[in-house]
Amino acid sequence: MRARPLAVEGAIEFTPRVYPDERGLFISPYQEKAFTEAHGGPLFRVAQTNHSLSRRGVVRGIHFTATPPGTAKYVYCARGEALDIVVDIRVGSPTFGWWDSVLMNQRDHRAAYLPVGVGHAFVALQDDTVMSYMLSESYVPENELSLSVLDPALGLPVTRDTGPILSERDGTAITLAEARRQGLLPEYARCQEIEWGRFPAAGAAAAAIADA
Repeated sequence: MRARPLAVEGAIEFTPRVYPDERGLFISPYQEKAFTEAHGGPLFRVAQTNHSLSRRGVVRGIHFTATPPGTAKYVYCARGEALDIVVDIRVGSPTFGWWDSVLMNQRDHRAAYLPVGVGHAFVALQDDTVMSYMLSESYVPENELSLSVLDPALGLPVTRDTGPILSERDGTAITLAEARRQGLLPEYARCQEIEWGRFPAAGAAAAAIADA
């Protein structure tokens, strides 16, 4: 499995090896060894798994979890094709306001790790697109917040020719700047505490390096 850091600090793209034969193919979207080598911590803690089904033009997001408690995600496309987008909304992050994207489909079978505190969105590029998620915390509705995917200050790759088809919640979501004014955005330092608290071995290693 190949790993590539994304432009948003802490976010990682993974591309697994594909094993095709006359029956079809086999892949492993998540692999502990590859994850720990790329992230620096041990096993990704899975509290819940979800999947969504979307038709072409559907845009979900930008969604994020109040921090604390914060939630990390590991996302891949089980069917169809989607442009998966990560947005750094962590106040104080070295990449605050930046975004990056991963094209997920049944050709390359890419996945993405989204660290605690970032925003997440995707655009379904085909009908019957299925996105699967592993979450480090259980879903709690009152902790889930939304930002406008059409915020012109972010300039996300969401074009009108494929929709966008938005839920009422996402269609009326506020901008990143407004969320910051309201004090809704996660603090980078707190996100890091939660992130490395879940990965104690890596946290200890990072601390050792910092003290060296």
